[in-house]
Amino acid sequence: MTIFPFTEATPIQFQAPMPKTSEVVVIGGGIVGVTTALFLARRNISVTLLEKGRIAGEQSSRNWGWIRQQGRDADELPIVIEARRLWRQLAEECGEDIGLKQTGATYLARTDKEMAGFAKFLKIAQVHGVDTRLLDQGEVAKLIPAMARPFKGAMTTPSDMRAEPWVAVPALARMAARQGVTIIENCAARMFDISAGSITGVWTERGRIATSSVVVASGAWTSLLLRAHGIQIPQLSVRATVAATAPMPEIHAGAATDGHIAFRRRQDGGYTLASGGSHQLYVGPDAFRHAGKYVTALMANPCGTGYLPAAPRGYPDGWSTPRRWDADEESPFERMRVLNPATRVSALRAIGRGFRELFPQFETVPLKASWAGMIDATPDVVPIVDRAAAIPGLVIATGMSGHGFGIGPGMGRVVADLVQGNETGHNLHRFRQSRFSDGSSIRLGPSL
Repeated sequence: MTIFPFTEATPIQFQAPMPKTSEVVVIGGGIVGVTTALFLARRNISVTLLEKGRIAGEQSSRNWGWIRQQGRDADELPIVIEARRLWRQLAEECGEDIGLKQTGATYLARTDKEMAGFAKFLKIAQVHGVDTRLLDQGEVAKLIPAMARPFKGAMTTPSDMRAEPWVAVPALARMAARQGVTIIENCAARMFDISAGSITGVWTERGRIATSSVVVASGAWTSLLLRAHGIQIPQLSVRATVAATAPMPEIHAGAATDGHIAFRRRQDGGYTLASGGSHQLYVGPDAFRHAGKYVTALMANPCGTGYLPAAPRGYPDGWSTPRRWDADEESPFERMRVLNPATRVSALRAIGRGFRELFPQFETVPLKASWAGMIDATPDVVPIVDRAAAIPGLVIATGMSGHGFGIGPGMGRVVADLVQGNETGHNLHRFRQSRFSDGSSIRLGPSL
């Protein structure tokens, strides 16, 4: 039986001995951290990957499983094109079936305004040779004939893919371990060891690892860890609810959304369902601290975010979550091994209702599992991928804003080159940390 996602009850798979030294320490066992470590190891660099809970325990096993070029920010698109190629390569090399299939991604349009937005992306896709195209109403009906509702049109990218997140990321981690990465689950990184302003080590709950390079790719926890070292980034986390159906007749082999309901065929014959643009923000100290940075996003989609007055105890932006701690005391990261938010019951009802309305031939939608995840987001919905100017030896890779799974291998390769001081092959100006403090205006990326 498929079990999704991972929790603290998931058995530990990776328990390598703690090294005294490592050329690079990667903090965070999601898709970006795992692939960064893998590409570094392939260059004969000793690398240790620390995960406070379980590999892929948080958003890397809780996402929709889309691997898409479609709808990407123009500066992300070259990296995700590379990521698509790497997904094919890594799926073959890992020797495990991760459910990787090229089945396309489709955005459905109800209005002329939405079609105009699709036309803007089409121009970007054409510059990069991506096979995105626009469909009229009749072509949409032929692509997904089971839909009861007509649509004005759609944007589709046949070369986009899907994979099973809870299968793929652990499979890549197992390959990374075989290729020399030291992976330690259930081991939190507490603090950086800094001497003369530069990284000299990492203090963990099991002791110190001497290193000169650290990558922080810890998703929703990144801001908390960096803030403890004097680095502030305006990252917040939003909760999104997802559901999985039991096996059902195939209505569409790929992934699609109309902005209200998103669905994706799974390897086991079921569908992964979610509300297209609905999420909730737990209001905490960071939400107030960075509120001004999010005004542009709020005005662009004022109804997309619901607000909750306080996060559960121990969440990254919880009111009682410590912002400071010492290297020899328990940190917030080991107090909550896996961030496992409760599903939103009203969201589950809306998901089931939305899917039935689109496909009324299903009298019931047999949901067999549901879960929620905390998506690490930035004010412009674009990642932060940069060397930290304040602390030499530190690289930040966070704020994937719901795009991390698909772009993960591409970002992992980029981060590996950042660590080594190599040319990355991509223009990373859009992803710089300083864009939120150097007076630059907020330029929103796509929200889907």
